[in-house]
Amino acid sequence: MERSRPRARRTLVTLLTAAALAASGTTALSSAARAADADLARNGGFETGLDGWTCTAGATVTSPVRSGTAALKATPAGADHARCAQTVTVKPDSPYTLTGHVRGAYVYLGASGTGTTDVSAWTQSAPDWQRLTTTFRTGPTTTKVTIYTHGWYGTGAYHADDISLTGPGGEAGQPPAVPGGLTAGSVTSSSVDLSWSPVPGATGYAVYRDGARFRTVTGTSTTLTGLSPSTAYAFQVAAVNDAGESARSATVTATTAEGPGGGGPDLPAHALVGYLHASFANGSGYTRMADVPDSWDVIDLAFGEPTSVTSGDIRFERCPVAECPNVESDAEFKAAIKAKQAAGKKVLISIGGQNGQVRLTTAGARDTFVSSVSKIIDEYGLDGLDIDFEGHSLSLDADDTDFRNPRTPVIVHLISALKTLKARYGDDFVLTMAPETFFVQLGHQYYGTGKWGGQDPRAGAYLPVIHALRDDLTLLHVQDYNSGPIMGLDNQYHSMGGADFHIAMTDMLLTGFPVAGDAGQVFPPLRPDQVAIGMPASTNAGNGHVSPAEVTKALNCLTKKTDCGSYATHGTWPALRGLMTWSINWDRYANWEFQKNFDAYFG
Repeated sequence: MERSRPRARRTLVTLLTAAALAASGTTALSSAARAADADLARNGGFETGLDGWTCTAGATVTSPVRSGTAALKATPAGADHARCAQTVTVKPDSPYTLTGHVRGAYVYLGASGTGTTDVSAWTQSAPDWQRLTTTFRTGPTTTKVTIYTHGWYGTGAYHADDISLTGPGGEAGQPPAVPGGLTAGSVTSSSVDLSWSPVPGATGYAVYRDGARFRTVTGTSTTLTGLSPSTAYAFQVAAVNDAGESARSATVTATTAEGPGGGGPDLPAHALVGYLHASFANGSGYTRMADVPDSWDVIDLAFGEPTSVTSGDIRFERCPVAECPNVESDAEFKAAIKAKQAAGKKVLISIGGQNGQVRLTTAGARDTFVSSVSKIIDEYGLDGLDIDFEGHSLSLDADDTDFRNPRTPVIVHLISALKTLKARYGDDFVLTMAPETFFVQLGHQYYGTGKWGGQDPRAGAYLPVIHALRDDLTLLHVQDYNSGPIMGLDNQYHSMGGADFHIAMTDMLLTGFPVAGDAGQVFPPLRPDQVAIGMPASTNAGNGHVSPAEVTKALNCLTKKTDCGSYATHGTWPALRGLMTWSINWDRYANWEFQKNFDAYFG
């Protein structure tokens, strides 16, 4: 047991301590200020994924990590530095310390918008975890600062963990008031327009559908798309600022219109789609229209091509006898088309392909496109049109950043042309699209030239076309082949070669995804009856061929949620329309392996 100290000694110690503090007022104040400091970075250890962070090319990994169970991995590509950032509320005229641990070459940690001097720290090479730190003082009116990390061109992936911003917290304030005046406006089979009154102090608005948060917007109106036809929905809206979210508004209900039917009632529930080499021959040989087996439900004639890239003048030339000795006559070809249609099949003209670059740069080219495509459809009595624009046919201008409101002429004119054709031929007109993953799913990471410029302007360029025509679109069958790695909704990269790639890419279409990582710009899901999976028919047909067993695994996962492997889908879609392949000719060359597997699966 400790004996008590004499009272006189305790008093002397107290006096000496008080004197020391009085003589060093600055030190005492600094210690008190530091005691009030806090770590203001949200999810600095990436333990809850990318929550709080906006990344152009980042994902969380479980190894290597510095502490906890997760860390950031980000991969620069092209002109993109793989920047990850978050905005933090701070106090004006106050000191802050930013620290973080990184691995990799040329890794940066910094802060911008400080109101004084923006700062950063970096390392040229960190083969193991290295601590970076920098300090700054906020300006007299600064209330927000952006902290970030990024890599550099061509230096490979970097890792970051345990990022913290230490300093006094900013004033939280009060959440905004409840929005009023919520009104449902125009309604289609898949969308509802909503608007409401502005709320002072709100920085954004959270829109709820049937009690679940659907999206966040900055304005006082939005169009909710991706809805089901003939369905009643309940909507609410809440105002948001840095202090939090208001209570939700009064509920408004709206019922979507009756749908167009996904390409007509005579399209089978599960369809097999294939391209027929009608204008050329290659190693697969020429296949006559009459010799296409009955299993093929949609036959795309490959290809209609332009007289020049920007003319809009599309011509369909049948394969010449010199190139295709067994080609049928025009009369036989047209008669075979009618026979297919009498058996319930759809025959379309496919525009584009690898060599058919089409850029509708002017209104004149748009009008020529409509008239020339109509002429082909009428001459051969076709059921519709397939858009297979590849290469440099579609790209986005630098100021075109919102897929919902495109501004690029080649995009705007194509949308207008397709709407005109749909209106001309009516509800039974079949409209399909076959973009590459670069033009669709890559838009989850990159859209056009990007916020800082330098990205490929073709990235995600099909998204505005698909979105504008989603009520008219019969089928979207993205080419899940000839593709590089694509980041899925699990923030992991997926590569060709197995069921996993098809599962992840299709899940994105049926679930929807933020465009360029922006939670305020979500590409809405398509209906499952609008989606087919594009695959090569054989190893000769293109990179990315998978065995029939892998095709079956992909279908099982998406329609039954079995055989999913490591990827967890966001739903189960038994109404998935089916499969598309390049091509019927190559499948015949491979003894109809692709067709036989489809028939065995769907009966």
